[in-house]
Amino acid sequence: MRPWIIAALTVAAIMGFGYMHPFGNPRVEPAKRLDTLLLGANMPANARAVLIAKCADCHSNETRWPVYARIAPGSWLIERDIVKAREEMNLSHWDQIPTEKQEVLKAKIVQEAKSGDMPPLQYLVLHWNAKLSSSDVQALAMLGQHVGGSEVALTGPGDPMRGKAVFEKRCTGCHAMEVDREGPRLAGVFGRKAGSVAGFTYSTGLKKSSFTWDDATLEKWLSDPDLMVRDNNMSFSVPKAAERQDLIAFLRQK
Repeated sequence: MRPWIIAALTVAAIMGFGYMHPFGNPRVEPAKRLDTLLLGANMPANARAVLIAKCADCHSNETRWPVYARIAPGSWLIERDIVKAREEMNLSHWDQIPTEKQEVLKAKIVQEAKSGDMPPLQYLVLHWNAKLSSSDVQALAMLGQHVGGSEVALTGPGDPMRGKAVFEKRCTGCHAMEVDREGPRLAGVFGRKAGSVAGFTYSTGLKKSSFTWDDATLEKWLSDPDLMVRDNNMSFSVPKAAERQDLIAFLRQK
């Protein structure tokens, strides 16, 4: 067989394989326009702009497909990452996500932006302009800020059962009790020195802190992490005093 025929068949096969979708087909979701994303979302305009500019290619149905995204097997890896990203968070469906889940996702966005975990390295290799700038991170960090600030702390014991519900609603995007996730495991946090979970990568500010987690420090941290430790990867507060009180009561028992 002549070399040019072999080459032509090879190219045809590669292009044909590009229309196979072993990890699912993210192209079936109809696209609209980028400016239709997050309309009416309860978030600052700057944060919305960053999410659309830097995150929508993977985390929405508005993916801008490059030419090489049809060339297998690379196309399969691209589609795999996009399918997984949309499963985690799809900005095209933001208005269909319950408010509690939105708050969890906002917390995760802030944590991953501040820690540098997003966008992932394999994406930045081909899309270097998607790297979050310091102003982008600051804009996304506003997702964790309550417009009216945090309420003044309450006195008295909280309710650990209500605190468990608060934990599940507001904390599970980044934390678990027994294992490290984007944030450190929280079992045994009460009475533990800040920044001391073995094997977890803390921010420099938290590693250098010298306080222990108790009622007072948890209250201050949950009210405004940035006010307590300027260099931290959380930057997501619990503005309602009663929720903080109940959450602390829950953590005290764990």
